[in-house]
Amino acid sequence: MKDYGEEILRMEDICKVFDLGRGKTLAASDHVNISLHRGETLGVVGESGSGKSTLAKILTRLYTMTSGRILFHGKDIAALKGEELRQARKHIQMVFQDPSTAFNPKQRVKQIICEPLLNYGMIKSSQVEEKAKEMLRLVDLPDDFANRYANNMSGGQRQRIAIARALVLKPEIIVCDEATSALDVSVQKTVIELLRRLQRETNVAYFFICHDLALANMFCDNIVIMQHGRVVETINDLHNGKDPYTKKLLASIFTIEEGKKKVLSDELFA
Repeated sequence: MKDYGEEILRMEDICKVFDLGRGKTLAASDHVNISLHRGETLGVVGESGSGKSTLAKILTRLYTMTSGRILFHGKDIAALKGEELRQARKHIQMVFQDPSTAFNPKQRVKQIICEPLLNYGMIKSSQVEEKAKEMLRLVDLPDDFANRYANNMSGGQRQRIAIARALVLKPEIIVCDEATSALDVSVQKTVIELLRRLQRETNVAYFFICHDLALANMFCDNIVIMQHGRVVETINDLHNGKDPYTKKLLASIFTIEEGKKKVLSDELFA
């Protein structure tokens, strides 16, 4: 079993209720409790509408939750405002499914990667190019990509740039919201290998949102199963799942995609 560091995050009794109008509401997060340790990869999986992406957006403060607490090193960051909140955001970064939607198409890669550092006054303009090249090397991309535009690159290359930007502030947690689902299997393999290597080197924790149970089982240390905004169970291997919903998901996905996932599994652990 993997030896994690100390608990760095605890989400307690998280609720998020959306007002649908005409007196109707939707509980996208319904009294969710989750913890995350340093160096851990925690998978959050479930069908569409299960509430997993809502949870990620609550954690990164893109959504305001209805009630609950988000304890980061024991401090409730959900209650932070203004400059305190801005400083806290440095420690939890996010990689989206489609990074191009988070990129300014008019910016070169070096500007995309180093923008967070500039925003926090942690770097001078004269240092941007060298820092960008350092981060590009970290994610196995050539130095000369620093002066290119991201819209001229492949999906896998753009995702590596998004990972570089997420890492540049040296966060303790990176939220990956379906970060590999838009990639084909071979590219997905290389991105997963990259994330593993970066975790070994930096001890960063991943909050890995995913609808693909087979991938989650291969990549994640622990897996939270969600259904209708609730946590069904938390397990370290899908085959150990006891809840009927977990067993149903496992059966359907491994039956339909058995061949493709077996190839990916063999490649990842070759």
